[in-house]
Amino acid sequence: MTEQHIPQRYATNPAQIPGMTTQDLRDTYLIPDVFVPGEIRLTYTHHDRIVLGGAVPAGGVLELGGYPEIRSDYFLEHREVGIVNVGGTGTVTADGEVYTLVKGACLYLGRGIRSVAFADAADGETGAQFYLFSAPAHTAYPAALVSPGEGTVRELGDQVTSNRRTLNQYIHENGVRSCQIVMGVTQLHPGSMWNTMPAHTHDRRTECYLYFDLPEDARVIHLMGEREETRHLVIADRQAVISPSWSLHSGVGTSAYTFIWAMAGENQAFDDMDAAPVTDLR
Repeated sequence: MTEQHIPQRYATNPAQIPGMTTQDLRDTYLIPDVFVPGEIRLTYTHHDRIVLGGAVPAGGVLELGGYPEIRSDYFLEHREVGIVNVGGTGTVTADGEVYTLVKGACLYLGRGIRSVAFADAADGETGAQFYLFSAPAHTAYPAALVSPGEGTVRELGDQVTSNRRTLNQYIHENGVRSCQIVMGVTQLHPGSMWNTMPAHTHDRRTECYLYFDLPEDARVIHLMGEREETRHLVIADRQAVISPSWSLHSGVGTSAYTFIWAMAGENQAFDDMDAAPVTDLR
C-alpha cells in the first residue's frame, strides 16, 4: 500500500504580502479542492500546526489513518478534530461508536481515539461531505455530537449593513470542550453578504474559513493581509482559506452563503479579537 502524505503550507509573515502575485496568494492561503469523491484530502499548515480538509465517502468507507507529516501511528494519537458535515447525512465511526451527522451537525473527537471511519448514511442516502479541522492536543476530552441549532446561537449584524447572520458556536469554552479548537457555523440571512464587518484579527490564533452553500456562479471576495496592506482572494463554493494570526479576515459574497469558522492557538476566548475598522483599511 502506498504511504499517504499531507501537502504542507509553510508559515508566512506580513512582509511577504507586498511581493506576492495573485497566484502566490492562492497557492499559499487558498485550499481549492477540499472535497474529492472517494478520498480524504488534507492540508497541513505550519500556522499553529493545523490540519484541515475533507472526507467524501461516495458510497464507500474512508478510514483516517496516520501520516508521516504528523509523526503518529494513528491520526488522533496527539491531536483532536472537529468535524462538520456539509453534505447529505453520513456517519462517523470512532473506536466502534457510530455517530450520525445530518447536514450542519458537528462532531468533536478527542486525543487518543485510534480508529475513525467515514461513510454515507446507513439508510442508503449518499452525498455526505465531512469537513475536518484538527489541531495538536495535550489532553483528552470526550467525544460529543451537536445537531444544527443546538449549540450556542447568536444573532449578529443588521440587514441595513448587509451582514445579518446566525452564528452557531459548537466547540468553545462554554460548549463542547476541547484542548485548542474553537469551531462553529455561521449562516447569512437572504440579502446579506458580509460575513463580518469590521474585519478583525486574532493575534493569538489562526483561523480558517470554509465557504459553502454558495451558488455555482457566485463568489466570495475574501479580504486578508494587514490593515495597511490588504489583499483579496476570490473564493468559490466549498473552498477553504487559511488566515494567519496576523492577517485580518472578512468577506463579502455575490449572494448569501454559509461558512464554517475554526480556530486554534493560545486561547479559546471567542471575543478575543482586534477590530480593523473599514476606515483604517488600505
